[in-house]
Amino acid sequence: MSPDELRFWFEDYLEACNRHDLEALRSLLAPDVRRAGAPGGADAWLRDVGTLLEAFPDYRWKRITVVVEGDRVAVHLRTRGTHRGTFHDVRATGRHVGVAEFAMFRVVGGRAVEWAGTTEDALLAQLRA
Repeated sequence: MSPDELRFWFEDYLEACNRHDLEALRSLLAPDVRRAGAPGGADAWLRDVGTLLEAFPDYRWKRITVVVEGDRVAVHLRTRGTHRGTFHDVRATGRHVGVAEFAMFRVVGGRAVEWAGTTEDALLAQLRA
């Protein structure tokens, strides 16, 4: 994919996230996508996103920076949402949270095949504070 195609891929990914459209996200992930420090596969990825969205029904991602090199897309994002449901055994707090996220995607044939990035630790720290 060209650098422009990878940027468009990421814009599609970000729009699907912000619409909370898990089926659109699935179309952008390889079925066997690998995630550093998390269970692999698109099904596990979508379960994790679904869990996040159930707990934070207004969760949004904002693009800060996107850098493309080769078949990789590096991103800096800012996220925000209100904790309305249980998340990793933390009951709803009503807190508004925001996290700086960093991620690296490797994209082949229009689908993410590898991902590494920020964990949920910063988000959980805000809920437990």
